[in-house]
Amino acid sequence: MVKLTRCILFDWGNTLMREFPEYKGPMVAWPHVATIPHASQVLAGLHPLWLLALASNAAASDVVQIRAALERVSLGQYIDPIYCFSRIGHKKPSPEFFDCILDDLGIGCQHVVMVGDNFEADVLGANRSGIRAVWFNEQGDETRTGEMYQTIHDLRSLPQALETFGFRRAA
Repeated sequence: MVKLTRCILFDWGNTLMREFPEYKGPMVAWPHVATIPHASQVLAGLHPLWLLALASNAAASDVVQIRAALERVSLGQYIDPIYCFSRIGHKKPSPEFFDCILDDLGIGCQHVVMVGDNFEADVLGANRSGIRAVWFNEQGDETRTGEMYQTIHDLRSLPQALETFGFRRAA
């Protein structure tokens, strides 16, 4: 088996799975869960070439509950490992959150990309630790680009955004 030396960190709520504000507590116990459109298709395409991980500020769910929620929508097969507040003890955008993940992965920041819907926490937080990021702005038309970040409005645009950072589709 080939050891993957590059990683995509995905935020969880409103990046891979839809948050429903009317539901409280761990997502796995919600009466209805749903993926963001095209999440499964995109993860399936990226999975052979990238280590796909979750990096979430979720406080109501622990790693086991997050894994179970991902399994409910058939995304669990693509995501490993899972990093969350209850595991790390810090939240995004703190450098401690991202530095802990980098230490655990053993992969340099230049080989990691963060994808998330919160520009401050996911994008700028990752950038402060040297991690490039993709802002997933599904809810608006605003586009922000810079040396360390890109914007997408549809998850299907993620492979192209990764290429702008110099990552080829083949490992």
